[in-house]
Amino acid sequence: MTTKDITLIGAGLAGSLLAVLLAHRGYKVTVYERRPDMRKVDISAGRSINLALANRGIAALERAGLIDRVNPLLIPMAGRMLHPIVGELGFQPYGKTENEVIYSVSRGDLNRILMDAAEEAGVSIQFDTPCDGYDFERSVLHVGGKEIPCPTVIATDGAGSPIRRSMVHDHDIQVSESILAHGYKELTMPPLKEGGHAMEKSALHIWPRGGYMLIALPNLDGSFTVTLFLPMSDGVEYTFENLSDEAAAQAFFERQFPDAVRLLPNLAEQFFNHPTGRMVTIRSMPWHIGSQTMLLGDAAHAIVPFHGQGMNCAFEDCAALDKALLRRPDDEWDSIFAAVERARKPNAEAIADMALENYIEMRDLVAQPRFQLQKQLEFLLEERHPGRFIRRYAMVMFHSMPYAEAHARGQVQQALLDELTEGINDLANIDLARADELVEALCNW
Repeated sequence: MTTKDITLIGAGLAGSLLAVLLAHRGYKVTVYERRPDMRKVDISAGRSINLALANRGIAALERAGLIDRVNPLLIPMAGRMLHPIVGELGFQPYGKTENEVIYSVSRGDLNRILMDAAEEAGVSIQFDTPCDGYDFERSVLHVGGKEIPCPTVIATDGAGSPIRRSMVHDHDIQVSESILAHGYKELTMPPLKEGGHAMEKSALHIWPRGGYMLIALPNLDGSFTVTLFLPMSDGVEYTFENLSDEAAAQAFFERQFPDAVRLLPNLAEQFFNHPTGRMVTIRSMPWHIGSQTMLLGDAAHAIVPFHGQGMNCAFEDCAALDKALLRRPDDEWDSIFAAVERARKPNAEAIADMALENYIEMRDLVAQPRFQLQKQLEFLLEERHPGRFIRRYAMVMFHSMPYAEAHARGQVQQALLDELTEGINDLANIDLARADELVEALCNW
């Protein structure tokens, strides 16, 4: 093998996009994928049916020249639609302009487009070929029951990465796996009989209930993917453990999500036929071993889905490696991998923390008056101090600044918001002179 040969493990979203980028740089790319070809066999695309695509992911797709292919798959979502148990729906816009939206996209359809593009670029994808690990001493990949010499392997094989396991076994890299005490279950809200969506199409729907929530994202066929996030078992009233029969599940939905339950036919049947998934935050250090192996995407830093950034972060990893290739000779993989790790590790840590924080926001805070007041104040301060005060959500979703910078700035701004809204219940009562002073003093980036 030459320095222009490169092997990837995993043909999911990140692996397929990275394969395209590498092929465009002139590399001969081989990808080993444990699953059959989803374009030919009806299989699950992964843990979630649809995802949220935002600016970071869009930028990576543009870098690969693929955004025009992806655009027909996208449904813009302009904000959150809040569903109380009783009362009117409430809409919270994500931004101030028509460009500040995120997009619902089918994971499977997007993956198929990326696979097609990879093969068109000359990439060889070997399906039904599971990886069992890597022999560092001999630079041999164990894949498909064979031993294949592979001096350089990039693992985009997800949270359960066999390459990461080999790195732990042979080089004692440090890996933490924190499993969230809450699980999730996906249901399908079908289109209306006459066609079209049963709820507002251009929104991410949330039923916030404090310690748990229901969300729904639109699909192109008029359906919604509905996901329940609920404690697995921790002594509270509602847990997946407690919803042990159809009657209990039906009663729970009717009590807590009355407007949704009317749009979910065969609810109890769906509930017990669909698996309960778990969510994990994975943190690894280091991400690479010399020039032999590199972890990217979920293999290096799986995160919970509550900021809609897992795919976007992984795509940004791919773009970072592509950029590093422009600055270093082809055969300096150790240097390339180290540069990517230095650039991306702090940002992966930051978005992992923000994703966990956003779960609390989505399931609880969004329905609280003070939170809603602070959101109004954020928009106002952004208008009064353009470029200096930027909402944290906007920094993450609509800008390209490093996640770590967005996290740090967001902490400063949250303290500012907490001070300005203490004891206040109306935007008209905010001391704007004091607000301007605080922004000028604290938001000096």
